[in-house]
Amino acid sequence: MSGPQAASRVVGGAAIPRVTFGIIVLNGEPFTRYCLRSLYPFAHEIIVVEGGHEDTRSVTTPDGHSVDGTLEVLEQFCRDEDPEGKVKVVTRDGFWPKRDELGRSRTPQSRAYADIATGDYLWQVDIDEFYRARDMERVLAMLADDATITAMSFRTLTFWGDVDYLVDCWQSRRGDNEYHRLFKWGPGYRYVTHEPPTVCDADGRELRKQHWVDARASAARGIRLFHYSLLFPWQVRQKMLIYRDEKPGSCADIVKWADENYFELGNPYRVHNHFRSPSWLERYRGHHPEQVRVMMDDVRAGRVSAELRANADVERVLGTWWYAPGRRALMMGDYLDRARTAGRHPRSWWRRRARARGRGAS
Repeated sequence: MSGPQAASRVVGGAAIPRVTFGIIVLNGEPFTRYCLRSLYPFAHEIIVVEGGHEDTRSVTTPDGHSVDGTLEVLEQFCRDEDPEGKVKVVTRDGFWPKRDELGRSRTPQSRAYADIATGDYLWQVDIDEFYRARDMERVLAMLADDATITAMSFRTLTFWGDVDYLVDCWQSRRGDNEYHRLFKWGPGYRYVTHEPPTVCDADGRELRKQHWVDARASAARGIRLFHYSLLFPWQVRQKMLIYRDEKPGSCADIVKWADENYFELGNPYRVHNHFRSPSWLERYRGHHPEQVRVMMDDVRAGRVSAELRANADVERVLGTWWYAPGRRALMMGDYLDRARTAGRHPRSWWRRRARARGRGAS
C-alpha cells in the first residue's frame, strides 16, 4: 500500500511513526516546490493551507490568495511530483479568520491542517524552513525508539540576504530562536494556538509539559532548523507588510527597519527583523539542506524566478577591521545585560532558564 494510508516503515526493527507535515503558506515562492521535495521522503502526508488572513490584504489577491504563483506551483506539484498522493492543499474562497478565541494570530489556519491530520505526529513547517535529511532521519529514529516523546523543539539558524550569511541578535539568543515544531498526534488531540504552537492531548494536557525534547536537547544532537526567512527581497518586503498590519503595536516601524537596514545596510548592528534588539551578520561556512542548494542553483541559473539581494555592501562591512570586534562586543553585551537584568551572578540566569524549560527534555 502507498500514499497516506501506507503502514509505518520499519527500520532496524522499530516502526517509524507516520508524520503529518502541516504548512501555512502565503506567497511562498520560490521555496514552495523545494520545501515539499525536502519533506516528501519522510512524510506520511503533507497538508498545505494556502492563503492569508484578514490583515494580509496588502499582499494578496482580492479573495485572499497568493499573488506570486504559489497556488499554481502547489497544483503543479500535486500533478507532477506526488506519485504517492501525500500532498493535500487546503484553501478557501476569501480570507482565513485571523485570530483564535485567545486572540492569537494564524491559529485557524494551523487548525485547518491539524483537524484533518492522520499521522502519529504533527510536524509544523514554514515554507522557508528546511532540515538536513540526516537530521530528519535522526528525529524519526528518536520517535521510533521512544514512543513517550510528546513534543520536540529546534534551534534555528537564520539566513540573511544570501545562504552565505547568518543573522543573530539578542532576542534570538534569549529564546526567540527556539521553535516548537513537532507534536504527538492522535484522536482527541487539539491544536490550541499558533502563538506559540501549543497542542494538548485527549485529556487536555499540554504536550510540552510531558516528555518534551526541548531545543537545547535537540541542538545537542546536532539537529537544527535552517530558517531562510530573510533570504530574498520579495520575501522580506511582503513579510514586513504583513507583520505591520497584523501587529500594529509591536511592528509599526518594521517596514521602516526593512527600508533602512535590509534593503540598505544603514546600521549593520540592527539587521534582524527583531529590530529593537542589537543584531549582527556573520559568514556561514557549513552545509545547507540539499533542496536549498538546488533552489539557489535554479534561481541563479534563471530556471526559477526570484530577485536576489545585491550584497556588495555586506561584503564591504564584513571586510572592515571594526565589524568583527563590534559583533563580539555585542555578544558579550548580551550576556552581561542578561546578568544585569536578572540581578544576580550570570550563571544563575542560565540555571533558572534551564529549570524553566522543563525537566522532561531528553
